[in-house]
Amino acid sequence: MKPHLLLPLLLLWLSPAIASRGDDLQEFKDCVSNCITTNCDSPTPTTIPLHLRLLLWTCPQECDYACQRLITSSRITSGLPVEQFHGKWPFRRLLGVQEPFSVLFSILNGLAHYRGLQSLRSELPRKYPLMTYYTWFSYIGMICWFFSALFHTRDFIATERLDYFGAGANVMYGLFYCPIRIFRLYRPSYRHLIKPWAYLCLACYLAHVYYLQFVTWDYTYNMAANVVVGSISNLLWTWFSIRQYGKMKKVWAAWPGLIVTWLILAMSLELLDFPPWGDALDAHALWHAMTILPAVWWYRFLVRDGRGNVEWGKA
Repeated sequence: MKPHLLLPLLLLWLSPAIASRGDDLQEFKDCVSNCITTNCDSPTPTTIPLHLRLLLWTCPQECDYACQRLITSSRITSGLPVEQFHGKWPFRRLLGVQEPFSVLFSILNGLAHYRGLQSLRSELPRKYPLMTYYTWFSYIGMICWFFSALFHTRDFIATERLDYFGAGANVMYGLFYCPIRIFRLYRPSYRHLIKPWAYLCLACYLAHVYYLQFVTWDYTYNMAANVVVGSISNLLWTWFSIRQYGKMKKVWAAWPGLIVTWLILAMSLELLDFPPWGDALDAHALWHAMTILPAVWWYRFLVRDGRGNVEWGKA
């Protein structure tokens, strides 16, 4: 590989430096400096255990983690508030995994999409016109949550960006297939609209990625973009639920609206940031936990809705 191509790849794997109040604590700075001098820069540096080296932990990063834990324990003992370091709470890692609960819940979310795909394939006809769109929804969901698990395992610039781009793809694809189902664009007389709609969604997503990657990495913009796109989908599904329930008087017809309500309430956890319980479970991890059941519920709706379309000849 050419050197000018290798450098950007190496830079991607450097940990992001996000300033937090904990970073400015003098005792934290002194602790890290002394640890690196003693354990990393000595003629016989401390050996990092294999399982940590496999997750790319280095000696200076070990010092940083150890000092975070030491300073946090000291502050708790002294009755002082817990501070964040490098933009994160000082989680107690597990076998080198930085945020064990977020990783666990991300894996369970991915599993919900995998099991959901199996239920779609086993309970709906292969020729069901929405099967292809639902299959891609499952694949993108699994990829999204894999990137989430990867990022919460080890926080590098590369894993962070994969996590954000995966989440963005998941949200955008949700908007893509939403009108295809709601307005039944898969019908022969409307099918010609799907391709330009797909190109528009893809162009918006690629522009979003390009802006973040090559113009400016803006957390506020990224959050706003996902909220706007997700809100459009939520409004459409809520309108669909109200209309369908009014026509059918079936509880399952209102499931999308109920699921949307659940997710909106769950997102409020992100606004209630607090030091992690047991040094491991924080608001972000709880948000990931709260999205597992809605994913399972959503696939139940897709199956029930698909069966209804087939039974009533609306496919």
